[in-house]
Parts: sequence; structure tokens; C-alpha cells
Amino acid sequence: MSCCGKQRQRLAGGFVTGVRASHADPPARSVRASTVYFEYVGRTAITILGQGSGRRYRFDRPGARIAVDPRDRLSLALVPQLRQVLSGFTHTP
Repeated sequence: MSCCGKQRQRLAGGFVTGVRASHADPPARSVRASTVYFEYVGRTAITILGQGSGRRYRFDRPGARIAVDPRDRLSLALVPQLRQVLSGFTHTP
């Protein structure tokens, strides 16, 4: 009759079917999402809660540009006073 205790002992020692595991699975690569920026085109100031991250975004004046968590892009895009822009800086010629 076989004993499961010996099998557990073998697994606890790092052996699987008689072969010693030399390394764990490589860690999953973290994919860095690109930064998303929004510009406020309203008249005063506005604070918005991002639906993806729960983060609060404060646009303190017209023309303010803020980096936004990519998870919040869709919810902020629904706000009429905001528009997505390519960068956080205003370029003047």
C-alpha cells in the first residue's frame, strides 16, 4: 500500500516526479500603460472621480492639463468639459 506522506515529503523538498525544480515560473511582465492626458476646456474649475481607479482629478483652471491613470480614460472622456490631448504640455511656436 502506498503512503501519500512520502509523496508530500518529496514535493516539499522541491522534487516533482523525481526531477528537482530549478526555478519558479518567470514573473509576469508588467506592461506599462502609456500616459493619458486630459485638458479642461470649461470656464471655472472641476474635480472628477475616475471610475477605473477611484482617483480624484482636480482641474483648477481652464486649459489645465493633467496626467490621468489609463483606467480612468473612458470615464473622463465622457465629461463634456474635458478632452484628451497628446501631452501634458502646451507647445507654443
